[in-house]
Amino acid sequence: MKKFLVLLLIASTFSCKNAQLAAPQDNSEPAKYMNIISEENLKKMLYIVASDEMEGRETGSKGQKKAGIYMIEQYKNNGIPFPKGAKDYYQAVPAAFLNARRNENLPDSENIWAYIEGSEKPNEVLVISAHYDHVGIKKGEIYNGADDDGSGTVALLEIAKAFAKAKKDGHGPKRSILFLHVTGEEHGLHGSRYYSENPLFPIANTIADINIDMIGRRDVEHANTNNYVYVIGADRLSSDLHNITVAQNERYVKLDLDFKFNDPADPNHFYERSDHYNFAKHGIPAVFLFNGVHEDYHQKGDEPEKIEYDALTKRAKLAFVIAWELANRENRPVVDKPIK
Repeated sequence: MKKFLVLLLIASTFSCKNAQLAAPQDNSEPAKYMNIISEENLKKMLYIVASDEMEGRETGSKGQKKAGIYMIEQYKNNGIPFPKGAKDYYQAVPAAFLNARRNENLPDSENIWAYIEGSEKPNEVLVISAHYDHVGIKKGEIYNGADDDGSGTVALLEIAKAFAKAKKDGHGPKRSILFLHVTGEEHGLHGSRYYSENPLFPIANTIADINIDMIGRRDVEHANTNNYVYVIGADRLSSDLHNITVAQNERYVKLDLDFKFNDPADPNHFYERSDHYNFAKHGIPAVFLFNGVHEDYHQKGDEPEKIEYDALTKRAKLAFVIAWELANRENRPVVDKPIK
């Protein structure tokens, strides 16, 4: 009997080991899903979003609305719905709001939003933002804004697709994610200001904003490499957000993080010049990913063929892995610094 029990134990151990070897690997780590973000797809979409057909995506223009329709089609194709509590993919931003501070005779426009609901803490919401407007047509020339901010626009679409695939595989985010394409940035951060003052989800439940504005080129400070990104604002309100950004980059992407423009004394004041600021001034931790300005900034030469798609892809992946950690960690990032 003792010999039989020994043999049975050996057989059972062997069987368990084989079962462990045969079991599928746990793919809940973000490495698998960040690689869904495709250089080929980013390029394909950007050549559409920043095409002449979109007429420079001026706020409220026919071209901007056409770009918005294309973006919504991508969300629908990837099975990503509009947010709970909304009637569609649009948050209407009325002309009266857009023109209230300085009347530029802007027409009605729209923010565009999509949403993946969290599995465990659905009432806590991470926002990932980018503006999809640009400066339109000047003296008959179309300013296509491929980098500003076509690059951030298509990055959001790919990041959302990666999270949707993770959810389909049973590894959806624990917190909800709002993908927010804002209008009117070029005229004064109007779309993000409108959302922050008229949020779909309570500001108190919004854990952080990851803002992506210009991530497809390089600046003169990095003439010899595109393996970098400027990180702005991550430590202004939250030491957690800064630490997460640094750790996720080191673990998964390995870009050179440049904090030059994060200095409050920097004369460019980029911290106050993109859409994350309208979240930060409400006490929401925010990080802004940025490649810096270049010779085609707000010029007609900001075209899709000048985008460095390898850099765009890596920077989009960084945004994704930061988002993954924020959406899945046990605690929301602490706000341990004063609002300034």
